[in-house]
Order: sequence, then structure tokens, then C-alpha cells
Amino acid sequence: MNRIALFPGSFDPFTAGHLNILKRALTMFDEVVVAVGINQDKRGFFPNEKRIDIIRQATAGLKGVRIIQYDNLTIDTCRELGIRHIVRGVRNMIDFETERSIADANRRLAPDIETIIIPTAQEFAHISSTAVRDILRHGGDTSLFVPEGVEL
Repeated sequence: MNRIALFPGSFDPFTAGHLNILKRALTMFDEVVVAVGINQDKRGFFPNEKRIDIIRQATAGLKGVRIIQYDNLTIDTCRELGIRHIVRGVRNMIDFETERSIADANRRLAPDIETIIIPTAQEFAHISSTAVRDILRHGGDTSLFVPEGVEL
């Protein structure tokens, strides 16, 4: 039986920190489904198609990665795909508290789906999608913050 996890997020854009979490999750799971969330109430910096393209660039050559879009509850996506594990990354204690609250709510709604929180490696803890977007808005160099070879 394959062990599959869902790695959900907006990934606007996918960063070197996201890739770090994904690679580490692949040591625990046979397959990790990177699920790009569609939020109708938010206008993203990058359109969803570009986000998926960035993730494809970042994960080229990695085995066990599948990329999807979804626009419902994360636990409903897990149920639709037969997935029992959600992977989330955290950079700091603020992220941890947010992710813990979401994990607790998900556990109440779906006790059979477990959330695994992975702390980002220290060398990536300063990277956020928000910072990357800000650097892009001001014409800066994002190459230190996105996976090698990714074209934004």
C-alpha cells in the first residue's frame, strides 16, 4: 500500500522553503500531492496556472510528486483522493500556532486524517512567499529565495 500525503497551500509562489518541506516529506511518503488551493475571495499575485508551472519547474526530476488544484476544504480533497495525511511546513512559532489550530479543526472534522507539521530547515526559515512577492514588485533578485532553475 502506498503512503500518500497532501501538501496544500496557495504557493504564491512556491519557494525554496516549500521545496525543502516537500523533499523531506518524500522521505516519509511514497507520493506527495502538492495541492494548489484556489481561493475565490483572494486575487493571487500569480495566476494558478503559473503557480503550477513554477512547482513543475521546482520539482522536475523528483519522483513521487503530483500537482493538483483544489477549491474545497483540504480534508474533502483528502477524502476524494483517499489520502489520510496532510503535510504542512512551519518557519517559526507563529506559523506553528496557526497550523496547529488548523490541524485541530481538521481533526475534529476528520479524525481519520492526520496532519504532520515539519519545521523548515533553518537556512530557509527566513523565506516567505510574501517576501518573494515584495522583492518581485520592486524589481529585485529572487534567486536566493526560489528553487534553483525556477523562472518567475
